[in-house]
Amino acid sequence: VQVQESGPGLVKPSQTLSLTCTVSGDSITANYYIWRWIRQPPGKGLEWMGSINYSGGTYYSPSLKSRTSISRDTSKNQFTLQLTSVTPEDTAVYYCVTNLGEWGQGTQVTVSS
Repeated sequence: VQVQESGPGLVKPSQTLSLTCTVSGDSITANYYIWRWIRQPPGKGLEWMGSINYSGGTYYSPSLKSRTSISRDTSKNQFTLQLTSVTPEDTAVYYCVTNLGEWGQGTQVTVSS
């Protein structure tokens, strides 16, 4: 399976960041998959943000839960991340990742006015 992130590279503070992960090579409803969003701020380590499983169940990092929403569009074989009320601390490379170890190339998101 291949996964590819897409979305705006620049978001203003207080706005909502929206990213899409397009999956190819298999169905997002296949029951052996968990789909994850992970980010890496500059100079820092990887941070798991949340996951959505094959049946649509979602799980979020406690530190981001109040601002994060993950959903899916099975007709497009995509899943999405929304992060509300962004600040410059949300500047990072955002990755979509499978539980089987497939990673997208990542997309840089900068939060700046």
